[in-house]
Amino acid sequence: MDLHITVDPDSATAPFEQIRAQIAEQARSGALPVGYKLPTVRGFAEDLGLAANTVAKAYRALEGDGVIETRGRHGTFVAAAGDAAAREAAHAAAAYAQRAHRLGLDRDAALAAAADAVRAVYEQH
Repeated sequence: MDLHITVDPDSATAPFEQIRAQIAEQARSGALPVGYKLPTVRGFAEDLGLAANTVAKAYRALEGDGVIETRGRHGTFVAAAGDAAAREAAHAAAAYAQRAHRLGLDRDAALAAAADAVRAVYEQH
């Protein structure tokens, strides 16, 4: 099992986002199994011909999303993202619902706004 990432320098999508999206997709699809050890930030950046900060930014975003976990000096690994992703989505949904309620939106308006946002994001990808 190998990590296959390509970065298109001519893409309108930032290189860190290209890396983040590809690793996330490979982790979700099972192409990168739970526990798979990712390359070091410096080594991966060198392999891709990018700055280390670019790879570090992608790793931070992936860790924030629960896709990967850093185990100190042992390295960075693909996490059991299903549970973490579901927890994070539930937390974000609860925060949204509370905010929409405070703004005075009724239930139908809040649901419609959320559905529009989800549709917009998923139709881009």
